Amino acid sequence: MSDRPLSVGVVGVGSMGRNHARVYGSLPGADLVGVTDEATDRAREVASEYGTEVHSLSALLDRADAVSVAVPTPAHADVVRRCIDAGVDVLVEKPFVADAEVGADLLAAADERNVTVQVGHVERFNPAIDALFDLLDGERPLAVEAHRLGPPLDRDVGDGVVLDLMIHDIDVVLALADAPLASVSASGTADGGYATAQLAFEDGLVATLTASRVTQRKVRTLDVTTRDRLFEVDYTDQTLQAHRHSRPEYESSDGDVHYRHESVTERPLIASDEPLKRELSSFVDTVEEAGDPRVSGQDALRAVQLAQRIAGQAERTPESTEVPEVVK
Repeated sequence: MSDRPLSVGVVGVGSMGRNHARVYGSLPGADLVGVTDEATDRAREVASEYGTEVHSLSALLDRADAVSVAVPTPAHADVVRRCIDAGVDVLVEKPFVADAEVGADLLAAADERNVTVQVGHVERFNPAIDALFDLLDGERPLAVEAHRLGPPLDRDVGDGVVLDLMIHDIDVVLALADAPLASVSASGTADGGYATAQLAFEDGLVATLTASRVTQRKVRTLDVTTRDRLFEVDYTDQTLQAHRHSRPEYESSDGDVHYRHESVTERPLIASDEPLKRELSSFVDTVEEAGDPRVSGQDALRAVQLAQRIAGQAERTPESTEVPEVVK
């Protein structure tokens, strides 16, 4: 590992890329050497705010050891390809790519050039999710239920509700699953603003995922059921509760025998932290140590493939909406 900070840059400094620049500017192991964006005024503003410079993409790739790519999804493939060709390690925001076949080609090229590709599924770096995986400790999940809901946005995010929101929970479920996917069903409403999916895995795990941009309250929750416990995660509050029943027992009191079966709730202490900071710090460490990223390109490609399958079903318009007459 080098003693000098890793030279990093940010490609695309819209709302998400600006946050990448902010976090890199605060990481002791990173040196923010520049940003680039087609909107030059925005790039200058971000560069000024975080004490760095504006460069063309080519110039930035000449200066940086690693970059974050936070451009709109349709541009991911071209920008990531240029990073790989330049031998620059890359963290690309989710969803990884718009076309899974193109994503597979990119990962093959990255392997050939020995370039690290990490994908920004930031919820994997939520302290509550870390605590969940620690507490599971070999317990096999039987059922998962996720809700990622919120009101309409005042900006165009480009991706549909499945690839923008639900994909976070798709990634977490795929990380929890220990068997291949057996079946998928999905439906949607509100002109694509609301979608729900049911997943079944070959080991019996079932998952229900719901994402919405038309719900007038922000909700980010995940419930995981095992044989012994129910785990409840709140992503926003970064909290985790584990519910279980104590073993039933009989006790004697004043000559009477009583049956007791208590419910126990565990609330592990979780140190709150910004998931994006943990994600970028992990990326910097991975590049420095030539290790494997927590969320690899292959992980992200699986999530994209499943998200596109779900979106295809959720957005499908039924051929007929007629309801058959009920026979009395």
